[in-house]
Order: sequence, then structure tokens, then C-alpha cells
Amino acid sequence: MNKIILAVVIAACLGTGFIAGRSQIAAPAPQEKPAERKVLYWYDPMVPDQRFDKPGKSPFMDMQLVPRYADEGQNDAGVAVSARQQQNLGMVTARVEKRPLGSAFSAFATVATDERGIQTIPAPADGVVEKLYVRAPQQWVKKGEPLAQLWIPQWTSAQQEYLAVRQLGDRELTLSARDRLALQFMPEGVIRSVERSGKPQTRLTLRAERAGYVVKLDVREGAQVARTQSLLELASLDPVWLVVDYPQSEARSLAPGSDIIATSASWPAEQFHGRVSELLPQLETATRTLRARIVLANPQQKLKPGMFLTVTQPQNEQQQPVIAMPEEALIETGSASRVLLATGEGHFQAVNVVTGRTSQGWTEVLSGLREGDRVVTSGQFLIDSEASLKSALPSPAAEKPAQAWQSTGVVKAITADSVTLAHQPVPALNWGAMTMDFVLKTPQPAIKPGDRVTFSFTLDDENGAVIERLTPQPEEKP
Repeated sequence: MNKIILAVVIAACLGTGFIAGRSQIAAPAPQEKPAERKVLYWYDPMVPDQRFDKPGKSPFMDMQLVPRYADEGQNDAGVAVSARQQQNLGMVTARVEKRPLGSAFSAFATVATDERGIQTIPAPADGVVEKLYVRAPQQWVKKGEPLAQLWIPQWTSAQQEYLAVRQLGDRELTLSARDRLALQFMPEGVIRSVERSGKPQTRLTLRAERAGYVVKLDVREGAQVARTQSLLELASLDPVWLVVDYPQSEARSLAPGSDIIATSASWPAEQFHGRVSELLPQLETATRTLRARIVLANPQQKLKPGMFLTVTQPQNEQQQPVIAMPEEALIETGSASRVLLATGEGHFQAVNVVTGRTSQGWTEVLSGLREGDRVVTSGQFLIDSEASLKSALPSPAAEKPAQAWQSTGVVKAITADSVTLAHQPVPALNWGAMTMDFVLKTPQPAIKPGDRVTFSFTLDDENGAVIERLTPQPEEKP
């Protein structure tokens, strides 16, 4: 009896386990529902620049609009680099920021004579140079120092006439005779000497009105000179001119009135301050440089014509901030300037930029970047050639090829870079049979209008439908 009860219990347990096992096997495992892809916009592949916010039929062609998903084309123009690869490559990024950018203008200048201060010493009347106190050009003279002594015999008759009229005591006649002496370029000091001595004064000593040096000496002792003839020229050393040569790329660095600082190897601990007087209009053809003229104070006359100085601009604390990036982030390719932009975690993209001036390790960015962008400042040597980023930097995943579609059609027209096809429907794109233009990557001289062809194409946001392969269909045998 006990054995029968035990057998029933075992059978019941086995039956329960069998049923539970069948129920576990029969119950399918729950499947995760795939996440829906986010659509950014819809577009017509033939007019990729036009975007639509909902699906439908294209207003340009007889075809359905194509969706652009958020996960498509992400970082297409860049490259993905893992954190470990970034560490191995020594990649460092820095932030693009707004900051005042001090001027980095620096150029060489030559000291020249201020020609606006050159004084010409003429002969007041016809005469003879009796004595010359200045013997050679570049001779330094002090203020009031004698330069030359002239004998002017033609003054004798006019002075004698003045003395005779003066003895008559007629005031008006005397003043008239005195004015005639002044009209003959007779200095006031000579006329007074005539009045004091009562005798004609035919010798005149010319003196320097200010300190300077002789720029030009045109006469010698014993030479006969004519009225208004130039005898010599005097120039001052305070102020002096600085003539600066600077490249065309720095054309906007200087303007009339700009302050400058000049330094000289002769006086290393001293700075000379001046201001741009004018920008010379003519470009130097030999050196392809622009020139500017600077007026520089030289009270102690330390600067001499012909000396070389280094010219810079003072730091302007009120300078407006500009968008700037670290100088080492810039990659010069010869045809363009670009940087490696960090577009996300581990993703980088080459961006062409237009730069301005560089100062203190920072370069002004005129276009191509915005404040807050991060650029690679170290490790970007791998893309300093014209190679693309994807071939220059290692990528953990291979680039996904663009999807291509196939169809057949008849060539209606063909040029070197495009072909017009009357093609059959493309069900994968919801395209019906239509006639449309395709972009040709390479010319197809063997294809002519009227040919029946088989072709494959891809869709590109920039160019639209692009032919990847175009081959003629073989003729059907009867």
C-alpha cells in the first residue's frame, strides 16, 4: 500500500514539472522594442539645400521627400579618436575665447632728417663771399654762430640816400627812405647800424637762427653770389623722422596719429616715443613693403640720421576684445588655414578659418570659429598635410560607405559633369519613372544621347544624385 502511494506522489511531481517546463519553453522571451530614429527634417535629394518639416511629395520633382535622421551624417567630416588614442597622441584642447589682443607690430626703421625743418640761408643781395665760417657739410653749428660774411657794394648808394634824407629832418621822407632799404632785403640790424654810425654798412654777417648741422654747402670763400641764391642749408636733430618699412599684411596696424615706441641698440635701456605723421602712398617695389613716416622727439640729439631702430606699438589697455585662439592650434596648409575642432566626445573635425593678427601666443579669428569652441593645440601635427582627417588620424571604426541605388534608363543629354536620364522607378526611394539630372563624377565619352544604360547612384546633401557607375545596356538579339 505504501508503495502505491509513493508511486502516485512521484508521478504527480513529474507531471507538474513537465507542465511547468512546457510552459517555460512555450513562453517566448519578451523582445525589446527598437528605439525610433529621430527625424531632423525632410528634403529633396535633387534640391538638398531646401528643407521641410514634414513628409510629403517634393514640390520640385515627382518624388517623395527623404528623411534626414539625427544619427545620420554625425561627424561625417571628422574622425573619432578614443580617449586612449588621444592620450597616446598627446592631444590637448583649448577654448576659443574673447580677449584683448595686444599689438604684435614690430618693424625696423631708419632715422632721417626732418625735412620740414630744413632752413635755407640765401644771399639777400648781389655780392661776394668775403669769409666763410662753415667749411664742410655735416658741420655742427650753435644758435647765433656766424656762418658767412658777405660784401654787398650795391647797398652803398641806397644807404647814402637814406642818410641824406634823414638829415633834412622830414619825418615822412625819412620813413619812406627807410622802407626802401627794407625792400632791398636789408636786415633790420644793418639799417640800425647805418643810423648809429652815420656811414654806409656794406658788409653783412649771416648767423644761425637755431642749432643744427649743415646739410648742404653751395659756396666757397671769394665766390660771387646773386640775390636770393642759396648759400647753405641747416637742419635740426629735434625732432627727427623715422621711416618705417613694414609688410603689406600689417597695413591696418598703423594709422596717422598712432603712438609708437622706438628702441636702439646704441641706447638699450631707453625708449623713444613718437607718433605716426603720415602713411606714404607709394609701395616700395624692390622690397614690396609699405612705408610710414614717424615724428620722433630727440631733445638730447642721441639719434642721428642713418641709425636703425626697432619700432613697436604700446599695449592699449582700452583695446576691444576679439575672438582668439591659441597660436599653436593653427595649421597652415599652404592653400588655407585650418584648425582641428573638437565637436563632441572623441570626435574632431577640420575647420577652415580666417585669421587676423597674432600677439602674445594668441591669434585673432575673423571667421570659422565661435566663442566657446574647443580646438586641438597639441597632437594636430598628424594633419599638417593636405591628407584628409580620416587618413591622418586612426579611427576605431571603419567609415560606413554611402548607400547606392540602381536603375535603368535612357540618356537624354550628357555633358562632362552631368547627365539627364529618363529612368525607371526606384521603389526603395518611392520614386516613380521620371526624367531628371544626375551629377557625373567622371566624364563618360562612350555614352551618348539615346543610349539605354544601367546606372547606380548615391544621394549627397551637397550635390544631390551622384552617378557612381554608368554602363550601356547590351542590345537585345531578335
